Amino acid sequence: MNRNLSLLVSSQVFAFTAATVTVFISGIIGAQLSPIKTLSTLPPSIYVVGTAAATMFAAKIMSIVGRRIGFVSASVTGSIACLIGAYAIMIESFTIFCISKFILGATMAFNHQYRFAAAESVEKDKAPKAISTLLLAGIVAAFIGISLANYTKNFISDYLYVGSYLTLAILTLVPAFLLFFFKDKGEVSVISNENNKVRSYSEFFSDPRFLQAITSAAFAYAVMAFLMTATPISMHIVHNLSLEKTGIVLQFHVLAMFLPSLATGNLIKKFGYSKMMYAGVLFCILTILMSLLEPSFLNYFISLIFLGIGWNFLFIAGTSLLVTIYKSEEKFKAQGFNDLLVFSSMAVASLSAGILISLASWKTVNLFCIPFLILIIASIINADRKTK
Repeated sequence: MNRNLSLLVSSQVFAFTAATVTVFISGIIGAQLSPIKTLSTLPPSIYVVGTAAATMFAAKIMSIVGRRIGFVSASVTGSIACLIGAYAIMIESFTIFCISKFILGATMAFNHQYRFAAAESVEKDKAPKAISTLLLAGIVAAFIGISLANYTKNFISDYLYVGSYLTLAILTLVPAFLLFFFKDKGEVSVISNENNKVRSYSEFFSDPRFLQAITSAAFAYAVMAFLMTATPISMHIVHNLSLEKTGIVLQFHVLAMFLPSLATGNLIKKFGYSKMMYAGVLFCILTILMSLLEPSFLNYFISLIFLGIGWNFLFIAGTSLLVTIYKSEEKFKAQGFNDLLVFSSMAVASLSAGILISLASWKTVNLFCIPFLILIIASIINADRKTK
């Protein structure tokens, strides 16, 4: 743990509360504010769309002004977006609430660059462990974010959940103070010669390992977003389980997303990227199998834990593999392109989940994830065969 990595881990605790609170209550708030039932999960989906839309912009801005200014600016903007969200709830405006979610999502495009900054803070062979350490902070974020959002939801008695968003505005502002002390590493200038030529996007795609890395990370997020977006609606609205039980399931899901990070970096070093991806797919299959059982609290609980572990193995393995593929002068282009594809996949999955869960069953939503898992397996087999 060096200074930069310590600051990033500490900031992740507060920055990631935006994601956990968005998943926890924004769909429920959407159901209260939206006149159309099928649009109830639009706010969390718009949040993901905002992230996807800003990924290339975030990478470009950071390549110009550096990571420190980019991170601090995103923190301040995210806090303002939370205040706009609180105002939207007060005046019962579904449109303004969606706008606040889009802005908050756009700031998360900057925050998702924490993992690349963490990898750059250490030697390349230690990147998986640095990324794993950073993601561990998500455990604290999940419990702080969801617990405080639930505890402060009645803070302003006449406006349910306004207190939750005022609290979130404070939490998302904390990284601005921490990352003010972040030290930018000197960037490598791009020199126009054969050795330092920056590859085109099509050339990135022609690299089977790049394709494997990006497929693993993108579809891990797509499956996770697809099911996690649908979970609060399915549990709380469709099956009438309490908000407290829904919160517990989501908290332990996020715990399962990040707790394996204690070992994931070392497991990748021991078994390799491909085997860890296969393990991630296996846990996602177990999640789907759990959906065939009765939709009880216990089954949701176990299913979402399997989903979290599967996401962890796939996403960390994909991200760690990616940082070994691109050259220094390609990093912002490769990172921005990776995140565009990752969060675009996540946005499509999240938008689809909101519509599907209102029209079909929890089991059907899970079965729709199978093609994503098949594509991950195909990319692994293809990369292993071509680079053997």
